Amino acid sequence: MRKKLVLILNIIIIALGVIGTIIMLQNRPSETGLTASGAENLKYFTVLSNEFCGIVSIIWLVLYICDRSQGTVKVRRWMTALKFMAATAVGLTFLVIAAFLGPIYGHAMLYKNSNLYFHLLLPVVAMIEFAFFDTGERKLPFKNTFLTVIPTLVYGMAYLVNLLVNGVGEWPDTNDWYGFVNWGLPVGLGIFAGIIVATWGIACVLRLVNNKVSGAGKDI
Repeated sequence: MRKKLVLILNIIIIALGVIGTIIMLQNRPSETGLTASGAENLKYFTVLSNEFCGIVSIIWLVLYICDRSQGTVKVRRWMTALKFMAATAVGLTFLVIAAFLGPIYGHAMLYKNSNLYFHLLLPVVAMIEFAFFDTGERKLPFKNTFLTVIPTLVYGMAYLVNLLVNGVGEWPDTNDWYGFVNWGLPVGLGIFAGIIVATWGIACVLRLVNNKVSGAGKDI
């Protein structure tokens, strides 16, 4: 039953990703500055995290169809790592929108069009899917929580390099579309550090939930 549920949830994730992407490509810039035109939206972590999550689900589905989802230990562990990173990345997107940007801009504004899929539906389904995901371990190792910060760290470094190379620019053509360095680079770096910690915290919660749902035993 658990395997069938995970299969259904992965298919839903892929469908939500495809629908969200199609709508996103038709998007126009919003007054919040958090939505760009068409493919320009790929600069946002929200979009990239959802696309990454969808791609990981496609890989899992291919392995499942080829009857390799229960294959070698190496394959299972790589798949678990990818699933863990993807669920954490979209979990960060969900948390930032729901707890921080939502109260500022209004949740109705941030759950419109493709953002309904990328800010809410796909992240929620992905986190639920990971709760039931079979990690292939007696209990998901705590050390794996540190792997989940990789997507956020890579994005943050690319964001910083873009600012240093191309400059901040002026609104609405700024390269600092999240406004991280509005109060200076040190504050921006502090915000980034806080986001990394938040990402790791989300991973810890997802690991705890996965271990509880799976009825796993002691730590490895």
